[in-house]
Amino acid sequence: MRRRDFIAGLAGAAWCSLARAQTTSRHFRIGMLDTSPRQRNANFGALEEALRELGYVEGQNLTFEYRSADGGNERFAALAGELVRLDVDVIVTRGTPAALAARAASTTVPVVMAAAGDPLAIARSPERPARNMTGFGAAARGIEAKRVAILKELIPRVARITALMNLSNPSRQAEWSEIEAGARALGVEAQVLDTRTLADIGRSFDAASRLRADALVVGSDTVMQANQGHVIELAAAHHLPAIYTFRDYVDAGGLASYGVSLPALYRQAAAYVDRILQGAKPDALPIEPPAKFELVINLKTATALGVVVPNTLLTSIDELIQ
Repeated sequence: MRRRDFIAGLAGAAWCSLARAQTTSRHFRIGMLDTSPRQRNANFGALEEALRELGYVEGQNLTFEYRSADGGNERFAALAGELVRLDVDVIVTRGTPAALAARAASTTVPVVMAAAGDPLAIARSPERPARNMTGFGAAARGIEAKRVAILKELIPRVARITALMNLSNPSRQAEWSEIEAGARALGVEAQVLDTRTLADIGRSFDAASRLRADALVVGSDTVMQANQGHVIELAAAHHLPAIYTFRDYVDAGGLASYGVSLPALYRQAAAYVDRILQGAKPDALPIEPPAKFELVINLKTATALGVVVPNTLLTSIDELIQ
């Protein structure tokens, strides 16, 4: 290496160190727009930890303004407006309704979508690109059909499946179409129950039993996430095997999940938050599709439901919870 290049490299490293020292010596406010209350959001810890590793410590140079719709997507608009009025430095969202609310609330406050169904459609639509938004996708084409195929492999006798989904969420309509097509390809009958409120959850489980469903596909949405324990309890009470989008359901006692790792996405979101707080423009940060999906099965729940995990599936399981 030439001496001039070496000195230039040292100068660049020193400048980066100085910039980070100046950044982390300021006090920042991060707005959170999430589906679950902070005390019940296990994934939020991954964001906190990643930010701490980057030098942002709550109570020292960082304040979280955490807002949750707690089961009601209609609440996101008001919550997003509240965060904008608080003049937060950046908003981190989970889910499509939260991202859409943040988009409508401001064209200037930076927004990082920690997990959204189709973040490109939200932030980079040709008609009206949102230059203050970036983030990460939580869904991919074919993922819903894959969940149906996993259910069929877990329970070969499955002839009817029921999807519990909040069809007011723009992401769920496309997902239901994929579930229906995937089931049809396997010779399985599929039906959807529109589940938008806490009261709808109980009614949907009762209806699934009346319709003689053999298994469930539970969509990811604010109402499901906010009432996760209730959903899992009802699945057990109705003796209905269910597959979920994210592994936190399986950690809490659900049968199986196939989807992206939310803690990994929240850690990636922290890296984007850091870059924005150091001066990067959101539209200069690429919107990333999901890179890896994980299959997690709760063996205790499988045993309680009389489900035997086949050897053909064991090789593709990322984690078997005992």
